[in-house]
Amino acid sequence: MTKATSGPTTALYPCPAVLVSCGIGTGANIITLAWAGTLCSEPPTVGIGVRPSRYSHGLIREVGEFVVNLPRADHVWGVDHCGTVSGRDDDKWAACDFTRLSGTEVEVPLIGECPVNLECRVVETVSLGSHDLFLGHVMAVHMDEEVLDDDGSLSVSKADLLTTLGGQYHRIGEVLGAHGFSRKR
Repeated sequence: MTKATSGPTTALYPCPAVLVSCGIGTGANIITLAWAGTLCSEPPTVGIGVRPSRYSHGLIREVGEFVVNLPRADHVWGVDHCGTVSGRDDDKWAACDFTRLSGTEVEVPLIGECPVNLECRVVETVSLGSHDLFLGHVMAVHMDEEVLDDDGSLSVSKADLLTTLGGQYHRIGEVLGAHGFSRKR
């Protein structure tokens, strides 16, 4: 098998397309991020990478909280909009017709239209180069009841979530197996 080799790059795909709300009150903002992921299960911890030049970076640093909101595929216009304009110049909540909901553990608003919301409190910030990594302990998770399976777990197909790959948005699709299926022969 022949492989082409390139220089160092971020070639870990696909990436989630998430909307991160930050700031409080009328100063709350939304930023679209692909640099987001689960980092630890106990305590539940997620990480988001944000450039220090971004308006949202200052809001997260100031408040010490953020909410990771998982958008549906039909929110793709809003996801793109929140990632291409600055909250310094644009009220993204109004532009995208998003609803601010109060959480239970942080002051930062949840995006009501997103089927999953993770309330996070910053526990550490690591400067990595072009981005700072905000490590957030997950304080509470909210899920729309209509995206849950009978056992109360998230149904990815019902949630109709987004991912990004090579600068394009994609709908998360087909289930190919469940963890441990390779051991059941």
